[in-house]
Amino acid sequence: MNDDVELRHLRALDAVAAAGTVTAAAARLHMTQPALSRTIAQLEARVGVRLVDRSARRLALTSAGTTLLGHGRAILAHLDSALADTRAVSRPLRLGYTCAVLGQQTVPLLRSWRRAHPHVPLDVVRQDNSTAGLATGDTDVAVLRTVPADPRIRTEPLYQEDRVAALPDDHPLADRERVLLAELTADPDLPLALWPDTGTASPELWPPERRPAATVEVGNVDEWLNLIATGAAFGLGAAGTAESHSHPGVRFVPVSDAPAATVYLARPAHPTHPRTEEFLAAVRDVVSA
Repeated sequence: MNDDVELRHLRALDAVAAAGTVTAAAARLHMTQPALSRTIAQLEARVGVRLVDRSARRLALTSAGTTLLGHGRAILAHLDSALADTRAVSRPLRLGYTCAVLGQQTVPLLRSWRRAHPHVPLDVVRQDNSTAGLATGDTDVAVLRTVPADPRIRTEPLYQEDRVAALPDDHPLADRERVLLAELTADPDLPLALWPDTGTASPELWPPERRPAATVEVGNVDEWLNLIATGAAFGLGAAGTAESHSHPGVRFVPVSDAPAATVYLARPAHPTHPRTEEFLAAVRDVVSA
């Protein structure tokens, strides 16, 4: 018995088990039927037992074949995972966000990561959707201000941010040090600007009798700022948005009686970059400092 089993042997056995016929298995592996039959025969010779029952029209594995297949699939899965991790090391870790990252703590995070991991670049990527690119595989980790409904995404709260009103710079309240929610809706002709997928504002933040008379939806933070700057709407956002997005036509004013917004750290249930856990720990360290 020669136990020098190769990966191609395990892939052939897996294909036969999944396809049920040599013809279908050979097509799956992009090889000829005679070549696949020789590979299976070679594998049986090397392990010293029959692995495939050829007595029926549809191929079936023997008990020995089933045992080897279970181990073989685990080996192949481990190899695929190792190769994916190896490829991922050669690309940056992608940090997604929608309207802001960590506000004033963003730069400290980027600098500390660069010092501690000089060979793992960090790309900060804005994605205008509820998971900041996690659901589509465009990012590896994300900072969110809402919890996505996607069950594939894991979130943890990091900290809370005060709310700020975003007002046209010529608005009567724009020069105030603080405002109240009810003051923001005193003008019935000025709607509340919302971006539904990623924004934290909602008319439900106001008591029923003082809610905005109208709302207008936008697609991202740029549209939100531009609409407000023109005097067509006002906005309600988290402090991180104000810290990350200055605009010459918009003033941000703290809102005294608005509930705080929660900032979340999010990642896929199955990490897409081998440095994910290290980055999560780095974020927690910066936030808790």
